[in-house]
Amino acid sequence: MNPANSVSLLRSSKVQLWHLDRLAVVYVRQSSPQQVLENRESRERQYGLVDRAVACGWPKDRVLVIDEDQGKSGSTSEGRLGFQRLLAEVGLDHVGLILGIEMSRLARSCKDWHQLLELCAIFRTLLGDQDGLYDPTDPNDRLLLGLKGTMSEAELHVLRGRLRQGVLNKARRGELFMLPPTGYARSPQGGIELDPDEQVRGAVIHVFDLFERLGSARAVTKALLDQRVSLGIRIASGPHRGQIEWRPPALSTVFRILKHPIYAGIYVFGRTQTDPRHRAKNGTGAAKKVVNPEHYHAHLPDRCPAYITVEQYEANQQKLAANQARTECRGAAREGPSLLAGLVRCSRCQRRMCVAYTGNPPRQLRYTCMNKPSAHVKCRQQFLGKELDQAVAAEVLRALAPGAVELSAAATEDVLRERTSVNRHWRQRLERAKLAAERIERQYQAVEPENRLVARTLEQRWNEALLVLRQLEEEYRRFQQTQPKVPTATELQQLRKLAEDLPTLWHASTTRAIDRQQIIRIVVQEVWVTTAEANDLLTFRVTWVGGHVTEHQARRRVKRFEYMHDFPQLVARLGELRAAKFSSDQIAEHLNGEGFRCPYDPRGFHRKNVQRLVSRYLGGGPLSPRQALKRLLRPNEWLASELVEELKVSRTTLHDWMIAGWLEYRRIPRQARRVYACWADEAELKRLRELARRPRHWYDPPLPAWLTTPHAKPPKRTKS
Repeated sequence: MNPANSVSLLRSSKVQLWHLDRLAVVYVRQSSPQQVLENRESRERQYGLVDRAVACGWPKDRVLVIDEDQGKSGSTSEGRLGFQRLLAEVGLDHVGLILGIEMSRLARSCKDWHQLLELCAIFRTLLGDQDGLYDPTDPNDRLLLGLKGTMSEAELHVLRGRLRQGVLNKARRGELFMLPPTGYARSPQGGIELDPDEQVRGAVIHVFDLFERLGSARAVTKALLDQRVSLGIRIASGPHRGQIEWRPPALSTVFRILKHPIYAGIYVFGRTQTDPRHRAKNGTGAAKKVVNPEHYHAHLPDRCPAYITVEQYEANQQKLAANQARTECRGAAREGPSLLAGLVRCSRCQRRMCVAYTGNPPRQLRYTCMNKPSAHVKCRQQFLGKELDQAVAAEVLRALAPGAVELSAAATEDVLRERTSVNRHWRQRLERAKLAAERIERQYQAVEPENRLVARTLEQRWNEALLVLRQLEEEYRRFQQTQPKVPTATELQQLRKLAEDLPTLWHASTTRAIDRQQIIRIVVQEVWVTTAEANDLLTFRVTWVGGHVTEHQARRRVKRFEYMHDFPQLVARLGELRAAKFSSDQIAEHLNGEGFRCPYDPRGFHRKNVQRLVSRYLGGGPLSPRQALKRLLRPNEWLASELVEELKVSRTTLHDWMIAGWLEYRRIPRQARRVYACWADEAELKRLRELARRPRHWYDPPLPAWLTTPHAKPPKRTKS
């Protein structure tokens, strides 16, 4: 049959006048940018469908070509603006015919395909491909279109499965390499090798050295920025593909270097895998998540050149996991004054204790168990942390004393090695800038004098390279001036002698709290603490690195003498000194010298608190403050604090009665604070007890007058 006759027959049977009154849309799509560039025949065939629409009866100016989805997959409608525009045009009843070279060009997802099919059936829009025209309202055509959509989706899964299996097979052999990470480059054989640039490799090695010394990725990033060390990143795409771009260190880059197994020589594939339950941030597909090593598609040790050993890589991962700010992790060393932040655990609830700073500056350090009490363990343990820090620090210094000289020598070598690495990085930067300037100079010298246009351009580039070199040299000189001088042999010998006195270095004003934290974390793994109620003893168990456990006791600050574990001995000794006719100052001197502690006064014992102890626990001596106030009371008068206890009401309630005039009171003069004396005889106490029992709500009736009117106070007697 003649093709023209077949087109005429199709048009006469399915193309109606209302179809011709609307637009004919030609949808053009290819799945990838590579197909757009290389598969030109498919593109030409799709654009040739315009002539097919004209042959079906549409004027050429009524044919709309939608080609915004070039280079995008048809597996989903997300991100396909052309397909969404097509749906909108159909929904607005503007389209009479949709043409595609295949139905798979429109959609490879049954969800998107049937959505388009339903819209076309509602608005009586025809669909056409290279096999013919289809009417979605016709049952036979609708069945055929549904089968074509199902086959397109099945074909997509078959193609994906083949490609995926090929990728996995190559990855399991350790031969699949995507973008090489920082410090690596592609080899001519198609594999991966260490970056041939010495400066790039040196920067990566410097990152691992800093992390071994500092123990925190954030601290490594800060140190790199302070040292002005840049990281060499090879550009992955674009006109400068493969060239090195020097960028300032970022925390994300440092994390990628520390976490990637390839730096230990381990080839891995599948570290991140798609999770269809979550969507990506840009909404274009499923999100990716980091999986555990046992779920990797490939994990092949000793397949790549390495910067560090496998043992060092595993130790780095343990450090990074421990640095997380979570309850189960001890976290990284911080700038706060606490020496044991993240190391203290509660012996009652078995959880890590939080660090809090209370009060005005200087603030007090406090370790608090802020965990919610469970059904079996009700824990609210808290205590001041200064005594615990001092006790643990003393144990650490005692443990480090035998190896102080060796530790000092190792620390000095680490500092010298780090400084040598930084200086090498700066020299390599200067050398690179000099070579770039010399190369442009050779190009300028080799140009013909007659070619002045090229000569002027090269001269400008040469001047710019010399300016960059001069700025880099000045920056290096400024950096050297800010760095401490390298110690001489004599100074190193003095440092080794000073290291023998480790406590002096520990308590020196130049030693930072974060330095002390890092030293403690090297030898201490955990500190388990138990405190007893109404007792000043603090029992702690130190778990040292390596598994050794030691148990110790320290004394913490309490609010009362009765909470001290040696309180009976203190009272007995106080009685002996008082019986020996010692003065209060002499008693305080003896108690301080014999090691007794005052729980609430950091100055220790002195005359006033000794007199208070004698008056309270031995009788005699000066009166207590309350006893002195009671002597100022008149008959039937009560201190406000004692009347509150007698009536069993709150201080606020009593204060409200005084303001309302329901209670007779007076202020005791010549007192440092406001002290009130309230008059209440037996009858008045009976009235006040009845007043306290009466409810006081807004809906209660008003109180009777006899209950709110104080009894007449007897007149004050005058001397005759």
